[in-house]
Amino acid sequence: MFEKIKEVIHSPSKALEFFLGKDVISQSVPFEELSDYEKWWKEEGEKISESVDRARTPWLKMYDETGKRVDEIQYPSEYWRMLYEGYKRGIIDRVFDKGSIKPFYLIEYIVTFFDAGLGCPYTVSLSTALSVFKYGSDDIRNEILPLMRRKDERVWQGATWMTEIKGGSDLGYSVETTAEEKDGVWILNGEKYFASNVGAEVAVVAARPKSAPQNVKGLALFLIKKYKKDGSLNYFVRRLKNKVGTRSVPTGEVEMKNSSAYLLGKREWGIYEILDVLNSSRLANIFGSVAVIQRAISLALKFASQRFAFGKNVIDHILARKQFEDKVNEFVKCFKMGYDCVSLYNEVFREVPPFSDKFNLFRLMSHIAKYCTAEMAIQTSKWAMEMFGGLGILEEFPVERLFRESIILSIWEGTPHRQMLDGLEVMVKKQSHKLLFDYIREKNKNNEFAVQKVSEIQKFTEDFLSKDENFQERNVETLFKKLSELWEI
Repeated sequence: MFEKIKEVIHSPSKALEFFLGKDVISQSVPFEELSDYEKWWKEEGEKISESVDRARTPWLKMYDETGKRVDEIQYPSEYWRMLYEGYKRGIIDRVFDKGSIKPFYLIEYIVTFFDAGLGCPYTVSLSTALSVFKYGSDDIRNEILPLMRRKDERVWQGATWMTEIKGGSDLGYSVETTAEEKDGVWILNGEKYFASNVGAEVAVVAARPKSAPQNVKGLALFLIKKYKKDGSLNYFVRRLKNKVGTRSVPTGEVEMKNSSAYLLGKREWGIYEILDVLNSSRLANIFGSVAVIQRAISLALKFASQRFAFGKNVIDHILARKQFEDKVNEFVKCFKMGYDCVSLYNEVFREVPPFSDKFNLFRLMSHIAKYCTAEMAIQTSKWAMEMFGGLGILEEFPVERLFRESIILSIWEGTPHRQMLDGLEVMVKKQSHKLLFDYIREKNKNNEFAVQKVSEIQKFTEDFLSKDENFQERNVETLFKKLSELWEI
């Protein structure tokens, strides 16, 4: 496999072609357009991306010269050119034009190979657009979606703001932002501590209507615009965050002070809508992690192929060669896992509560894949640094940045602990593991060895789930590692 993969490892579009084929890709995005976008990155985008990272945290301009509050993010002008290039190529628009989410993830794969942070603005914009599409009123859809589908500098970006200072996973406990309906308008008051893509024209926000219970069932999902009808700010940016990486996405603290908002969907659907918002973002994290894995192997291979040590190039040493072979096998596994999630989500992304069994199967698969691919991205980036030796920790070489970028992947859209526990829940409550085994068995029905392997993993899982709750939670990582083997067959 290593000999086959090394021919495409330096090119994200060629890797997509290797795994999927031009015909499959072109059903979503003409392959030539993906190749052209990659060419743009190599000729222009990479230099801009490196400059943005070196500049570190952008400035926040809070007031204009008249004293008016403006809260503008002060990136260099080249940043906006880099960002808008993705929108111009239809990364959001194609989803609604094609009625498929696949175009987004194929284009985002190119982006994330070169800049993991820049994938975030596109990701949360898609999550926002899908929320409007699925849960917004006709008036909201007709107003907001055309603005988010623009393919020029006038495009409206989205954001998804859930996390407050107490944390992000336990929303029932941590969300203190309140919502109150007054004369048919919802008013939000509260703070969001970790707000990615701050400055977006529109955002979906988790809040608790007054008198609602202090648990997850009391939450609802709202849409908030950046500006009120009179042109004044509808939310405020307190400050931007200094981060170790992903500087291509502005992250800040947001204050909502009597901010007008729109309720999305039904109040009783609140927590299900909020978790649904995370589905497309989690999937972007999964497929983006695969692109990071590829990038790490690519950087390491280029270096090892020209670094001379102990009488030959590093790649020609037996141990180094074995490590490359292992990393490539892990990359192939992660790609298969990630694209299976993309394909399945494409079948269910239009669903609203109550969700189908197939939707819950996607949930389980995405929890397994997020756990595996994010951790593999970190470990592969770390290994690539080691392959560079002392040069790997220097900021002047790209592998140092890649490691910084990869660290957030295991935290965005839920930590590994959360993925395992949520995956365990969907197995216990929805029995989704049974559908998973049927899914993998059907894909490999002509492979006797694979079918036997599925049966072995199924028996292990059923035995595991027959144990008490304490045993299950204490040992759930063992189960997840075993389930990930389904993509090794």
